[in-house]
Amino acid sequence: GDPQYFTTAYFHHPEDLHAELEEAGFANVAIFAVESVGWAAGDLDDRLANPERREDLLHLVRMVEQEPSLLGASPHLLAIGYRPDN
Repeated sequence: GDPQYFTTAYFHHPEDLHAELEEAGFANVAIFAVESVGWAAGDLDDRLANPERREDLLHLVRMVEQEPSLLGASPHLLAIGYRPDN
């Protein structure tokens, strides 16, 4: 009931997003977690403000950005692929 959390967006399940791109004719589809689990750090702002801690956080996020079991934990996903006919 909190209007700050209201959205009209569609929430893809990671496997559905992958299948949707393949059905649209894209090849070599890859799904990436944009924030991954990093968004859940209680001190995220402090980590991002400190160059060393930011690099540590980004390193951890990169390690799991394509882990299928964690993709759904990210608030945003990035799907890439290429169209072989273009």
